[in-house]
Amino acid sequence: MIEKIVNDLKNIFVFKETTQVGDIVLIVAERIMYALVTAIERDYNKKEEWWQVNLQLLTIPPQKVAWTLRTPQFTGQELFTMGGEERFVKAIDFGGGGELAQKKSGAQLEPGKKKKPFLTVIK
Repeated sequence: MIEKIVNDLKNIFVFKETTQVGDIVLIVAERIMYALVTAIERDYNKKEEWWQVNLQLLTIPPQKVAWTLRTPQFTGQELFTMGGEERFVKAIDFGGGGELAQKKSGAQLEPGKKKKPFLTVIK
């Protein structure tokens, strides 16, 4: 079920390929929420490459969490489980719709033409 939700979200959002401190990530679990990435630090207690990812969940009330994840897990390359619950985490590109957003929407603007605004003013 979560796979279908994630596939639908990939058609709505423009996601980044990487995740860095300061990024806003979309978390899909029991519910869908946003979080601010506040730190990413290597977990040297693990033999393989794992990271301590500190997040500020943008919920009411806000919550701080620290998850130990591998790079493919916090960059949205794979779904993972925590406590038996499937999860997805990926950074959102709020860059204003660069080339990737235009490719996703299929919009190709002719030179000299402005894109019509999404919202219109009604008087």
